[in-house]
Amino acid sequence: MVSDDLLVLCLSAFAAGFIDSIVGGGGMIQLPALLLTLPSHPVVSLLATNKLVSVTGTAVSAYRYGRHMPYIRRIILPAILCAFISSFLGAWVVSLVKSELLRPLFLVLLFLVFLTTIRGQHFGTVDHLSQTEVPLWKPMAIGSILGFYDGFFGPGTGSFLILAFVGLLSMTFVQGSAYAKVVNLTTNLAALLLFAFRTEFQFQYAIPMILFNVGGALLGVRLALLKGNDFVRGLLRAVVFATILKLGFDVVRDYLF
Repeated sequence: MVSDDLLVLCLSAFAAGFIDSIVGGGGMIQLPALLLTLPSHPVVSLLATNKLVSVTGTAVSAYRYGRHMPYIRRIILPAILCAFISSFLGAWVVSLVKSELLRPLFLVLLFLVFLTTIRGQHFGTVDHLSQTEVPLWKPMAIGSILGFYDGFFGPGTGSFLILAFVGLLSMTFVQGSAYAKVVNLTTNLAALLLFAFRTEFQFQYAIPMILFNVGGALLGVRLALLKGNDFVRGLLRAVVFATILKLGFDVVRDYLF
């Protein structure tokens, strides 16, 4: 018989896989569910379990996107190489500097991301990539900066990545989401390697959650490709706004309580 806790975790994994496959932000659903449902387990173990589940869904999303729009090597390879190295660096720096001190800055950055998604009607809906020469520094900058951010702090990384690929490389939102999945997979793998040496995974919960996360990811990719850029942009706005509210609450709680 399936326990209530496992049912909640599997449903949250499905929702997280669905959201994450399109615009990122699945961690806002899945990680709180783990922390609230399994309060007696070590937090670091739950963080590792969350990352293990997320990595699987992200890998499936990246593969499915790649089958419909092959990745351009001169863009994706520099981005993932820089992201992998920078994610390790970010994870090391976070042990020296309290990330809570930088939450107000991240909140402002996310608000700017939100404003970017509502600018011009054609932003992220027209493919200019094939007409644009891509300097090497652009994918390297995206991988380095956002890889470091993901290792250091994390919330909103998927949204930042999509906006970076759309804004800097003239991609559509669907293209940006596809490329963001590969870079995000890279940073998640870097974090997963660190967790593998530092804690234990809760496999009794992770394995069924992986199945549901992958199911949500497959549905999300299918809808993103079917519904197109307007659907992705609308969902991106909603996820970024929800992230702003969460970080805003965290900032107020830290300063007032």
